[in-house]
Amino acid sequence: MSPDLSSAPGPTPSDRRAVTLERTGPGAFRLRNARGGVLDVGTGPDDFSPVELLLAALAGCAAVNIEEITSRRAQPTSFAITASGRPVRDAEGGRLEDLVVDLAAAFGPGEAGDAARAILARTVRQTHERICTVSRTVERGTPVDYRIDGAPPLDPTG
Repeated sequence: MSPDLSSAPGPTPSDRRAVTLERTGPGAFRLRNARGGVLDVGTGPDDFSPVELLLAALAGCAAVNIEEITSRRAQPTSFAITASGRPVRDAEGGRLEDLVVDLAAAFGPGEAGDAARAILARTVRQTHERICTVSRTVERGTPVDYRIDGAPPLDPTG
C-alpha cells in the first residue's frame, strides 16, 4: 500500500517525488516508482543494498546530467561513474563518509570531441554545485521525517 503523502509538510503531494517499497520475502523487497519502474532490493548476495542504492543515486544523478550536456557536443566513446564512500559505525550510528563521485569519460578525436572535452570540467562542477538534486540533498543534510501509517511515530522515550 502506498503511503498517503497528502498531509506531508512542504509542497503538495503532486510536487513530491516518491517510491514505494514492499516486502516480497525475508530480506527481500521490491521498489516501484510512479512510472512503473521496478527494482528488487534486499540482503541477498546479488541484491543491491540500501547503501549501494544511495551510491547509485549519486552516480546516476551525475551521469544523467553530465551525459546530457556533453552529448550535445559529442557522444562519449566511454563513460563510467564510480560512487564510493567509507562506512563508519560509531556512537553517532552508521553512515557513509568521504563520499566520492569519480567520472571517467572519453570522447573521440575531432572538433566535436574537443568541444565535449572543453566543457567537461565545468559541467562536472555545475552538476556538483547546483544541478544534481541527489548530491545537493546529501550535502545539505536534509532532515528525514519517519512516519508510521502517515503519522509521526510515538515519542522515542515512551
